[in-house]
Amino acid sequence: MKKLLALSAGALLFWQASTAQQKLVADKIIGVVGDKIILKSDMDGALADQQRNSVDGNISPEAACKTMEMLISQKVMVLQAERDSLPVSDGDVEAQMENRIRYFEQMYGTKEKMKEITGYSIYQLRERFRTPIKEGLLAQAMRNKIIEPVKVTPSEVKRFFDAIPKDSLKFYESELEIGTIVIQPKATREMDQYAIDRLLDFKKRVLNKESDFGSLAILYSEDPGVKDNKGVYVLNRNDKNTWDPDFLAAAFRLKEGEISSPVKSQHGYHLIQMLKRAGDNVTVQHILVRAAVTKSDLASGTTKLDSIRANILAGKMTFSEAVSKYSDATTSKFDGGMIQSKTGDGGTLITIDQLDDPGQRDIVLMLDTLKPGKISAPAQFTDENGRTAIRIVYLKTRTQPHRENLTDDYSRVQQRTLDIKRAEAINKWLIEKIPTFYVHVDDEYKNCNHISQWMATLAKQ
Repeated sequence: MKKLLALSAGALLFWQASTAQQKLVADKIIGVVGDKIILKSDMDGALADQQRNSVDGNISPEAACKTMEMLISQKVMVLQAERDSLPVSDGDVEAQMENRIRYFEQMYGTKEKMKEITGYSIYQLRERFRTPIKEGLLAQAMRNKIIEPVKVTPSEVKRFFDAIPKDSLKFYESELEIGTIVIQPKATREMDQYAIDRLLDFKKRVLNKESDFGSLAILYSEDPGVKDNKGVYVLNRNDKNTWDPDFLAAAFRLKEGEISSPVKSQHGYHLIQMLKRAGDNVTVQHILVRAAVTKSDLASGTTKLDSIRANILAGKMTFSEAVSKYSDATTSKFDGGMIQSKTGDGGTLITIDQLDDPGQRDIVLMLDTLKPGKISAPAQFTDENGRTAIRIVYLKTRTQPHRENLTDDYSRVQQRTLDIKRAEAINKWLIEKIPTFYVHVDDEYKNCNHISQWMATLAKQ
């Protein structure tokens, strides 16, 4: 159900990052840089984000050391940026803060709903976000100042590549860039009302003690997880990146033992029963019923996508323009309709084996006949939430399997060379600058690679 009610990918990354930075309760101090402190909650929040964003849910044994190094280096960059009076104005801070708050409002629908779910008014959010936003901008400005002069020449790229043992060169499977435009047919008003009436009937039967809520959930709920948990979930008020905002808000409005009226979310209609409240946690049980989509609705969606496809192929609009204007996929505003790589690098090059999410597997069958630059005919599919939808698939590019080489992969090798050279420049800068600040690090982190170098430099002062 968590996957079923999940918000679109990356929707609340800012909240996740900021919460760890802004914890104001009593907390263990694990580092001090100048007048800036590093809290244990900063570390825990950063590690939790890494674990959440990793492919397999695991993090490396060196994660804590690397995170502490990152936190220290960020504080040093902020302090040096303040010394150098780098141009980060209050206007820059306010502009970024307004953009992010506006994004929150769009996600939750209204200011009232945003406050109900987050527990903070817009004024309170501004106060909580102002410092981490300003420090983030200062650190980025300082980092840019350090790495801006760093360049790599073709000879440096070749020298880096030639130093890689031949048996260690990366092998790239065939990689593809794939985009989709999705039409989610809307149920008719009659079908919506039928779904609502079914839930109202369930509520009446429970209130009249004719049926048990859990039994009705098992028999009738369209939540895929109902077989395992009977529709029971523990929700946390602050777990905003996991649950549909309408569902979450409706759940927290209920009193213990109360059953909601039908609640509409992006996944259908819900009947929610509050089982238990405990601070910011509640235990609820729900029944999900989706309004049925008719064959006529699907046919209309297919016709619409056929027309969109024809206009793209005729050059009347680009694929990205069509995605922006027509796609019903919740992630389209973030990814432009392109399927994202699971390597976490934000890229769009994927391998066929990465098409393993529900709703993507049948794309593999289309690729046998689809040539780069071409767009498939509209096809029905079942999305990750179990709904019937229609899409067209755009195969933008396809590479051949190959061992890494400078002809096909120069830009990749160049970027790795540049990243290494930039990292060296930043570490050299830190070794020079850290002795000019007071730095204290908890004993647990003093043996970390770069930190031990920095502390050794400090000891010589």
